[in-house]
Amino acid sequence: MVFSSTPFLYYFLPLVCIFYFILPRKFKNFCLLSFSFLFYFLGEPRYIVVMIISTLVAFLFGFLIDKAEGKKRKLYLTLSLVLNFLPLLFFKYTDFFIGNLNALGLGIPLLKLVLPIGISFYTFQLTSYTIDLYRKDVAVQRNFINFACYIALFPQLIAGPIVRYSIIADQLENRKHTMEKTAEGVFRFCVGLLKKVMIANVLGEFTALAGENLTGAIFWWLSAIAYSLQIYFDFSGYSDMAIGLGKIFGFDFEENFNYPFISKTIAEFWRRWHISLGSWFRDYVYIPMGGNRVSAYRWLFNILTVWFLTGFWHGASWNFILWGLYFAFFLVAEKLVLNKILKKLPSFVSHIYVIFFIIISFVIFKETDFSLLFNFLYNMVNLLAPLSKEATYYITSYLPTIIIAIIGSTPIMKKLSAIITKKGGEKVLWVLKPVFVLAVLIIVTAFSVDGSFNPFLYFRF
Repeated sequence: MVFSSTPFLYYFLPLVCIFYFILPRKFKNFCLLSFSFLFYFLGEPRYIVVMIISTLVAFLFGFLIDKAEGKKRKLYLTLSLVLNFLPLLFFKYTDFFIGNLNALGLGIPLLKLVLPIGISFYTFQLTSYTIDLYRKDVAVQRNFINFACYIALFPQLIAGPIVRYSIIADQLENRKHTMEKTAEGVFRFCVGLLKKVMIANVLGEFTALAGENLTGAIFWWLSAIAYSLQIYFDFSGYSDMAIGLGKIFGFDFEENFNYPFISKTIAEFWRRWHISLGSWFRDYVYIPMGGNRVSAYRWLFNILTVWFLTGFWHGASWNFILWGLYFAFFLVAEKLVLNKILKKLPSFVSHIYVIFFIIISFVIFKETDFSLLFNFLYNMVNLLAPLSKEATYYITSYLPTIIIAIIGSTPIMKKLSAIITKKGGEKVLWVLKPVFVLAVLIIVTAFSVDGSFNPFLYFRF
């Protein structure tokens, strides 16, 4: 069940809100947990047990880590981490390893496992709790309902942001509910809904058209640009919806995107893109390995390891590993050479450099089949191929959405809103926001009834 679907918008969410707001404070987390389990059950009924067991294991090991000292404390941490990651490794990567063994001549049948929804995200949340507890950065959670609510909370279960326990610990018991915060949450949710349905889904229709009968480098470049924007609006739209839903229920989740396409370096891009994932790898992998306070060779090893894992986290396929190492190359190159050069060049050159290589990166991200990847890249550089009539038609049809998406990926609208507010336009915004919310719901309902293209790319991660 995706957030932009009719069942979620008109059945599940209203039902949650009704029960949540009529129940006393002491039952609110139980209410959220119950509906979160229901949300998960409706999506993957077979695998809800996996999430419950993983949550229970981390909860129990939390007590052991909290009470233990010395080597026992480290042992319990290690056992907890192994048990945390086993389900993720099994469901997500077993067929990948079997497939690679079969490529060497073995004939092991694939298990063809379905990936449990949200397992990549809730595994990292369980891990953050365990490690923070080991470091004594947080206090042990003694209430299983509260802890399970943190792990299973449906607003950020399927797509993040990856919420750390240290950020949400106090909110689990002491969050406040106000009309202003709820209204802000509804508006933020609808912004994400608009990004998802009106931009990401439409761009997805365009990127799905790529085929042998469509020729012309312009078409293939636009397809690559559209896919990059589709990923951004799809994922940032879900993050907006998660943050908005969180506010409705009194939680404050951290931002996950900060206009990454305005970056001047690849490193800056990753400080702005999927912020919760980048900070997770920084704090729980990169820094514990020594970060950049080590020898040059060790630092290089640390970078390669982190970005290998980042790529592999996104999917069990070699193209994702290549995608991660691709970024590792540019981050190393920037650190050693490119930053000195970029600082001497005009700002727009730095932007072009980032956009160009980010677009190429998402082509790598898109194609799990290397033959399709090389074909896509070849069509992008094949300037001699004429633009086919079909390609021209599709470009004409989808170009307005691509332009809107490009504008929407910049802070232009945010700055415009700030200018209106600064000039005393708060009352105008008070009127426009409810109108915006109503319009979005009508549009999304129309698209949903029409049965329009409505995937969520990160379901496979």
